[in-house]
Amino acid sequence: MRGEQTPRLREALEEDIVAGRLRPGQRLDEAGLAERFRVSRTPIREALIQLSASGLIEMRPRRGAFVALLGPRELVESFELMAEIEASCARLAAQRLGPADRAAITEAHVACQQAVAAGDDDAYYPANAHFHAAIYAATGNRVLRAEATRLQTALQPYRRLQLKVPRRIANSLAEHEAILEALLAGDGAGAADRIRAHVLVQGERFMTLLAALQQEAQMAD
Repeated sequence: MRGEQTPRLREALEEDIVAGRLRPGQRLDEAGLAERFRVSRTPIREALIQLSASGLIEMRPRRGAFVALLGPRELVESFELMAEIEASCARLAAQRLGPADRAAITEAHVACQQAVAAGDDDAYYPANAHFHAAIYAATGNRVLRAEATRLQTALQPYRRLQLKVPRRIANSLAEHEAILEALLAGDGAGAADRIRAHVLVQGERFMTLLAALQQEAQMAD
């Protein structure tokens, strides 16, 4: 049960932080959060550790957990960097795809299709992450793969939240289809262009959603 609670708690706290309901610099009290979510402190602590790994909170020795949020400019620049890194990954992957890579990327895309067909938004994000991770792995470049994975982890809360924009999941799936087509055809330039546009759109959609969520949070204050 506890293992099932942690992802739900993490996602709820992610949305509160990104929306501005929990402010940068604010201390996150484990006991208060446990009371709010009606759970023990253990899954709260586990959720906070996961949020720390993604950079949304900072764990300070003997002081606890504090909200740490990227500013709008940092977010835009991070999505721009992510787009260029993923473009490099797609270009190399298209040139180096082996049978196992083709199978892994196609399998991840099929999982995305199944999530959309089932109307299961919660299943789409991990399938989407696996699709991108399979492309990183297909580069055959360990340094590039590690950097792409590091930045994907840092942007994970923002990339997950932008999928809540109406029709974003359906559009994301269509973009994956175009990326996959270019990869399987060995079209490195086409795959790079398509995945770059895919990631940049994520950033644009997120900033739109962020503005709406922050306005909502201000009205609630």
